[in-house]
Amino acid sequence: MALRTVSLVPRWTSRVFSVEVDHGAPAYFACREKHRGEDAPRLFGEAHARLYSLVVCGGDKVTRAKFHAGLRDTLLRELSPGCHLSPMSSFVPDVRDSLLKGYFLKDSSQGSSPTERLLRDMARRDPVSVCSYVQREEGQLWTQRLWSPPGSPEMSKDYYVVPSDAPQCHPSTLNIINSDVFYSFEEARDVIKQCGDIIPEAVSVLELLHGRAEARSKPDFPVIVVEGLDATGKTTLTESLRDALGATLLRSPPECLSPMRARFDREPPLIRRAFYALGNYITAEQIGQEGLKKPVIVDRFWHSTAAYAIATAVSGQVCNLPAEGSEIYRWPGDLLQPSLVVLLTLDPEERKTRLRNRGQGKTEEEEELDQNQLFRIKVEKAYQRISGPAFVTVDASPSAVQVLQQVLLLIRAKCHL
Repeated sequence: MALRTVSLVPRWTSRVFSVEVDHGAPAYFACREKHRGEDAPRLFGEAHARLYSLVVCGGDKVTRAKFHAGLRDTLLRELSPGCHLSPMSSFVPDVRDSLLKGYFLKDSSQGSSPTERLLRDMARRDPVSVCSYVQREEGQLWTQRLWSPPGSPEMSKDYYVVPSDAPQCHPSTLNIINSDVFYSFEEARDVIKQCGDIIPEAVSVLELLHGRAEARSKPDFPVIVVEGLDATGKTTLTESLRDALGATLLRSPPECLSPMRARFDREPPLIRRAFYALGNYITAEQIGQEGLKKPVIVDRFWHSTAAYAIATAVSGQVCNLPAEGSEIYRWPGDLLQPSLVVLLTLDPEERKTRLRNRGQGKTEEEEELDQNQLFRIKVEKAYQRISGPAFVTVDASPSAVQVLQQVLLLIRAKCHL
């Protein structure tokens, strides 16, 4: 573990730290070797407790993702009731894949020994770097001490804590590419391969990929994807389009992945997103085969996979999303592009009414859509910003027959059917 901390030290003062304060904008701070008279960030000025932070920074992406997923429960179980946790991250502004996740800890308990003992054990044993914070005699001056694991040739080092401006791009966007959203078959497959020893179902997923054919060229017949939030009428429309056009109807993720979905839905985002990304490539292979014989209608495809992942990964307000035109919204170069993508939209209250009438179980993200208007808006924005295939938005509030007729007109105009 010593090599892990040593590798971070040379760029430590280039890093910015972000702490998610309850019901407010993130608090940003940085650390400097020299103090230039700055006041301590408000996060520290209001503190009346011992302060620590730890970020997950060792091993490969899968190791970090699995460890971070269980870190909060571990800390809540092992720490005293007087300790308060806030999600935090550390990153180098504008540097891709530099984001490290962890927690900021305020310890208001009577004695520091149990907390420090736990954190020192973790620094020695686990893929984390731990820091403590000390208020100097000057009052508003705080220092950060980066702990070195036992046996490390590096000495623990102190840095001055100073305020930092919010970065131009939200830090959560730095690690989206091939961690939250996958842009190649190989990247997604490699993540699932690394899970073979820890997730038995990963082997079953890989077995489904062995016969995968390249599906980069478009099939002979048009491919129409219907996207939208739950209860916007996708199932009704896709089945009606199938009948009206004599088409094949496919769904993504494909039916062959259904037995594994519950298992992968419990995994951290990196693994879960890789699983669903591979579902798109399996669906693309099916499209390539069916599209040689007749038109193909697809109920959800890459737009849904990407939009939900982006909206989940990027915390806070809509303005934190990557700007329109960002490479994060680009279509994967090795994934079949449909002829037309139709996004169904619906008034939020009408959609809630339809959901209640359906009475079906919902995924965690669907529950979030139902409860969180901000999340819903972020998903819709991400849908609309994805580049690549031809894309149209259709109001799904009229009757199912009217929506069908409108979409058929669009298909005949844009796909020459």
